[in-house]
Amino acid sequence: MSPLGRRLARWLPALLILVGIVFDVVTPDRYTASPFFSAAPLVAAPLYSLRNTALCALAALFGELWSALVNDTQDANLSATEVSTVFVVALLALGINRVVRLSDARLASVRDVSEAAQRAVLPTPPERIGGLAVAARYVGAQADARIGGDLYAVQETPHGVRLIVGDVRGKGLEAVEAAVIVIGAFREAAEQEATLEAVAGRLERALQREGRRREGLDQYEGFTTAVLAEIPSGERAVLRVLNRGHPPPLLLNPDGGLRTLVPAVHALPLGMSEVAGWPDRADELFFPAGSVLLLFTDGLTEARNRAGEFYDPVARLRGRVFPGPDQLLDTLVAEVAVHTGGAGADDMALLAVQRPLGE
Repeated sequence: MSPLGRRLARWLPALLILVGIVFDVVTPDRYTASPFFSAAPLVAAPLYSLRNTALCALAALFGELWSALVNDTQDANLSATEVSTVFVVALLALGINRVVRLSDARLASVRDVSEAAQRAVLPTPPERIGGLAVAARYVGAQADARIGGDLYAVQETPHGVRLIVGDVRGKGLEAVEAAVIVIGAFREAAEQEATLEAVAGRLERALQREGRRREGLDQYEGFTTAVLAEIPSGERAVLRVLNRGHPPPLLLNPDGGLRTLVPAVHALPLGMSEVAGWPDRADELFFPAGSVLLLFTDGLTEARNRAGEFYDPVARLRGRVFPGPDQLLDTLVAEVAVHTGGAGADDMALLAVQRPLGE
């Protein structure tokens, strides 16, 4: 709901009481304003605090008592019934308010814990790594407070700056556990392995061990889509990308040009080597000075508006120039929020790396 809609909704209980009074004044005695007075505290219950809900309930009850006194020609039993109805509804509204407030408190607590866990799993990277400008964002889904399995990591290694963005199948703690395993395996392998292909092999074996440990369907269906990237320290104009079933990254040039880095050979996600396997192959690309490499999870490309239209980063970003990766990611987060109306259905992880001009 928009801020204007929320403000209007908060005035609705008072408006119902006012309409009830006006209705009672302008209509014959045989008509009753009791429905308006009964509705006011029920509407106030999820919107107001307990104190304000109680004040609204008292106002509605006094309104109904005033109506009964004004309409002294009305049957006394009927008046008593209407007053009792408003009184009972007011008590129900107070109970509903209490339940809603407790639920909101629990949800806020769960969100706080989720956000803290997410920050522990995905710490904010330094602004510069290996001479490259770096920015990252994690935006949780608004649909629930569960922790997702989206992940990112960037690390300076003896082989250059290496990055990963991935998306673990599923939600909740099992997804986070798998994400921790992938990030831990990546950080170790990125330091030790000479090639991206070897890093991907280490991640594959780590997920296979995790799959054997799990029980049930996850033992056979658990997988992680991921993109691995490498900017070698001795050859900054070179970019190597290895894609395992993940949305392809984008390369934004300083002149507004944009390229989708579709892999030359498509591969299955990590953790699915038992279904089919073949040797990994990293694509080698030109990484010009001033360009920005953007890696993201499908929470970006699957963000939909009310009409069911997906957010298209290629169409939105083509022809635009950003001062740096921070400004690029801030723009994406803001545009997706507007596109979805602030109700994204999936988590979104973003990682951007820029090669500085003048190199």
